[in-house]
Amino acid sequence: MNKNTPLNSGFKDGLQVEVAIVGAGTSGLYSAYRLLDEKKYNGSQVQIFDMNTKLGGRLESVIMPGMNFWGELGGMRYLTSQEIVTTLIEGYPLTEPDLNKRTPVLKDKMTPVPFPMGNTSKLLMYLRKEHFKQDAWEVAQKQNKKLTTRYFLNQDDIGYSADQLFNKIIYDVLMADPWFKTNYGSKVSHEAGSYDYTFMLTSRDWDEVKPMLTYNFPGSPYHARKVNDIGFWNLIKDQVSQEGYLFLANAGGYYSNTINWNSAEAFPYMVGDFSQNPTYKTIEEGYDSIAYALANQYMEYSGACIWSENQLLDFGKNDEQSKGRYQLTFLNLKSNEKWQVYANSIILAMPRKSLELLNQQNFFFSDDSVNNNMRSVIKEPSFKILMGFERPWWKELGIDSGHSITDLPMRQCYYFGTDPNNQHSMLLGSYGDMETETFWKALSDDELLFEVKPTQSVGAEEVKSLNDVQASQFMVNELMNQLRELHGDSVEIPDPYITYFKDWTDDPFGAGYHAWKAGFKVNRVMPYMRKPISGENIHVCGEAYSDQQGWVEGAFCVAENMLQEHFGLGWPYWLDKDYYLGW
Repeated sequence: MNKNTPLNSGFKDGLQVEVAIVGAGTSGLYSAYRLLDEKKYNGSQVQIFDMNTKLGGRLESVIMPGMNFWGELGGMRYLTSQEIVTTLIEGYPLTEPDLNKRTPVLKDKMTPVPFPMGNTSKLLMYLRKEHFKQDAWEVAQKQNKKLTTRYFLNQDDIGYSADQLFNKIIYDVLMADPWFKTNYGSKVSHEAGSYDYTFMLTSRDWDEVKPMLTYNFPGSPYHARKVNDIGFWNLIKDQVSQEGYLFLANAGGYYSNTINWNSAEAFPYMVGDFSQNPTYKTIEEGYDSIAYALANQYMEYSGACIWSENQLLDFGKNDEQSKGRYQLTFLNLKSNEKWQVYANSIILAMPRKSLELLNQQNFFFSDDSVNNNMRSVIKEPSFKILMGFERPWWKELGIDSGHSITDLPMRQCYYFGTDPNNQHSMLLGSYGDMETETFWKALSDDELLFEVKPTQSVGAEEVKSLNDVQASQFMVNELMNQLRELHGDSVEIPDPYITYFKDWTDDPFGAGYHAWKAGFKVNRVMPYMRKPISGENIHVCGEAYSDQQGWVEGAFCVAENMLQEHFGLGWPYWLDKDYYLGW
C-alpha cells in the first residue's frame, strides 16, 4: 500500500481547469477518481486542492513507536452492508466469499480484516460508580430476572439494556402510527414478554417511512407531529422519562447518539449500527488507505495534481468567461501568497465548518437558501487520544479487544492491539464526544505536554519524533485517573510511554461528524446541497450532508449521486445496480 502519494505544495497563479475539487477527503478523492476513470475529463482538467499536508480528511491512521500495527485517530471501520466502501476495499463481485477470487477495483491492495468488538462477558460498563460486565442485562434475562441499576427507570423499562431500550422506543413509536402499521408493520416484530426486537426495513423502506411517520401518543406534547420534526432527546424523554434518557445517553456510550437531532433520521441509524449486531471490518494497512488508494488511482492520469497546503479563501463569478466560469482565490500556506484558479465547475467536498470558513459574503453563501440549508446539520465535537503501554494490562481482565463504556468524561476506551515482538500495546484512551469535549478542552489546551519515555524496545529519539502530537500532561493525568476508576482494583494500570492526541473540533474540520437537525426535510436538503443554486455549477458533497453521517460510505454515496445527476456519469461497473444510494 503506497501512502507516499506525491503532493504539490506550490502554486500556479492563473491555473485554468474544468473542475476544481476543494477537499482531499474521501468524497473529493472519490469524485476525482470517478471523473477520470469514466474518461469524462483528463487529468489536467480535474485538480484537487486541500489545505492539509496529508490526505484523507477525517481519516488518519498512525503507527506509534514500538508497534507494528496501525491505530486510528479518525474514522476506523466500515459495515459490510456499505457496498461502495466494501467493494473498493475488497473487490467485486461481493457475492464471492473468497476474497482472492474477487476482481480489484483499485490497484493498491488493501487487506480487509475484522474489527473485533470483543467479548461482552469480559468488557466493562461503569455507571454511577457501579461496575457491570456488558452482558449483565442479558445474563439476568436468561435467569428470568431484571437487572436493576442506580437509574430510576419506569417500571416497564427496568431490565432492558441500552440497545434493547433503544429498540423498544423505536418499535413502539413505529407501531403506534396506523400508517406505518398498515404499510410496513410486517417488517418489524416483537414477541410479547421478550426483550428482543427485529427490524427488517431496507434503506429504501426507511426513506419511504421517515417523511411520513407520525408520533401518535395522545396526551403527549408531541402528539400528531411528524417524527421528523421532533428532537431525539425530546422523543426519548417522552417515551421513557428523563432518567431513562440519562441511562441511554450514558450506557449507550455516545452522547452524540442521544443529542436532540432529527428523530426520524436517528431511528434507522440506531437499529442499523448499534442494535442489530452488525459486522464491522477495517483495513490492515490503516483505514486511511482507502483515501490513498483513490488518490493514487487519480494520480496515474497525466496532468493530475493534488495541491496541498493551499487554503481556499473565496470564489466568485469570473468576468473573463474565456478563462473559466468561476475564479477561486487560494492562500498558499508555505509562502503566504494568494493565487487564482479558474474553473467551470466547483466541487466543495467539505464539511459544514470548512464551508463556514470561506467568505460568507460572496454570491453563493449570501443566498438565504444556501445559508439555511448549510446549517441543517449539527456539528458534533469529537476527539481521540491513543495511548501506548509497554504491556497489554487489560488482558489480565480477560479482555482482548472491543471497548468498555462509562459515564465518566472519558466515555469509552478501545483495546486496539499488541505487537507480538515486544508486547507494546495500544489503547484508545478516550472517545470523547459532545458535552465531554468542554471537560477535556480545559485540560488539552494546557501548554505542558506529556513527556514521552523510551522503553526497552524503543529508543529516546524514536519516541521524541511524536513530541508535537502529545496530549497535555494535565489531560493524561486525568485520563489515567479515570481509566483506573473504570477498571477497578483488580488490575494495576501502568503509565503510558507515549500518546497521540487529535481534536477534530479544530479548524478546518470543526467536528468529528454531523447529525441532521430536527425540522429539516432531509429528503429535500440532500439533493439540494449537491447543487444548491440552479444554473450554477457549484456542488457540495461529503459525509455532513448524507444519510450515513459519520461514515465514509455516506461521503461516497453523496458524491456518486452528485456525479450521476450533474456530471453525467453512468452507474459504476463494479457496483451492484440494485444498491441504494439514498436521497
